[in-house]
Amino acid sequence: VQLVESGGGLVQPGGSLRLSCEASVTNLDYYSVGWFRQAPGKGREGVACIVSSDGSSYTADSVKGRFTISRDVAKKTVYLQMDNLKVEDTAVYFCAAGTTLTTNKPLGLMEGWYNSWGQGTRVTVSS
Repeated sequence: VQLVESGGGLVQPGGSLRLSCEASVTNLDYYSVGWFRQAPGKGREGVACIVSSDGSSYTADSVKGRFTISRDVAKKTVYLQMDNLKVEDTAVYFCAAGTTLTTNKPLGLMEGWYNSWGQGTRVTVSS
């Protein structure tokens, strides 16, 4: 599976960005998808995911209420809408896909759940 992210950039605190991840899959319904981020000098952190067959999402507490993951199955694209951005959201954001679905949604915030990764898109939040 190839994943291509886009939509990163420079934004002021309080602003919004929408990241996109286009996947080279036959049917996105059959895949777990997630967004991760890696800030300078830190490890990779799971942000949001869709890992269950009903397509429901799960979001990390650190971004809950500000970030929303969604997908367009017809377009084979996963989105991350980021609102009310903070300086601490500055990071490289990665899209990931995996071939296993689960009802245990927190698993979707773990790197090991996925076997395909995008190249990342940089988000910088600064005034």
